[in-house]
Amino acid sequence: MKYLLVLAVLWVAIWLWRKNRREEMRETLREQAARAAQRPPAAPAAPQAMLRCAHCGLHLPASDALAGPGDAVYCSAAHRQAAERG
Repeated sequence: MKYLLVLAVLWVAIWLWRKNRREEMRETLREQAARAAQRPPAAPAAPQAMLRCAHCGLHLPASDALAGPGDAVYCSAAHRQAAERG
């Protein structure tokens, strides 16, 4: 009988602990949502021109492209070197 009483007390303690944690989580989520609502929305980035690698044909944003000889554009330094060699 005493084991049943210990089990019941343990069950109540775990239940109270989990209930308290759930309330803390809800409060944290509410605070995060309030902070997110106060921040102005981020402006979307302007679209970038997409360029084609002269070596492999991969399309990549202009900001990531590497200029090569002439008007050629490359996706990596290795492809630019390969084009310069031959």
